[in-house]
Amino acid sequence: MSSSPFFEIDGMNVYYDRVRAIDDVSITVDRGEIVSVIGPNGAGKTTMLNAISGVLDYDGTVRFNGNELSDLSEREIVEYGVIHCSEDRDLFPFFTVHENLLMGAHLQGEAETRQRLEYVYDLFPRLNERREQEANTMSGGEQQMLAIGRALMSDPELLMLDEPTQGLAPIIIDDISDAMEELRSEGLSILLAEQNSSFAMRHAERLYLLETGTIELSGTADEFKNNEYVRDAYIGVT
Repeated sequence: MSSSPFFEIDGMNVYYDRVRAIDDVSITVDRGEIVSVIGPNGAGKTTMLNAISGVLDYDGTVRFNGNELSDLSEREIVEYGVIHCSEDRDLFPFFTVHENLLMGAHLQGEAETRQRLEYVYDLFPRLNERREQEANTMSGGEQQMLAIGRALMSDPELLMLDEPTQGLAPIIIDDISDAMEELRSEGLSILLAEQNSSFAMRHAERLYLLETGTIELSGTADEFKNNEYVRDAYIGVT
């Protein structure tokens, strides 16, 4: 008998007024797996992650590590270890890199915070070099590294990344890619919402295609790469 998935969305529906933005979406992520949801801008990827995080109400079920998340607050979901790095980054613009990272460690003790800081600075050496620099003076790519680093300060069990490559130069995408591979090697479970399908297929074991709020296709990275529709519509989209 197979065990339940580490993370599972079952029959999620999200409405804006009477418009259904997410339509009966079901997704699973196993422990230590990177799963990506790809699709065009406006497909519903951000809406889905906001619902998981407790920002939006939804119908359906979300389970994490055997626990039902549907009725929990945003803080309680974070305490369970589900951490959302949002598309907007939501940095404190006049805080330094170091201060922004500390804001991500509000549930950690002093010793754990020191360990997580060392971990994040090792993962993103550029942040270490700029630890006293205010976030608003950094490039978009550096801000994205900081947003991911702050999310990692909470020591997540499931990290949800929303469009981490959006608007970034190729050299910065390479840095984010290297970090993704490091996180993969450590066995961190990641749910990646990404319009850049090439980036997503490079890192995810499995993918879902979300269009107009509906899952239209699911499969392995190789299956997506060999799918004619995906190749024609999405390969090379940045």
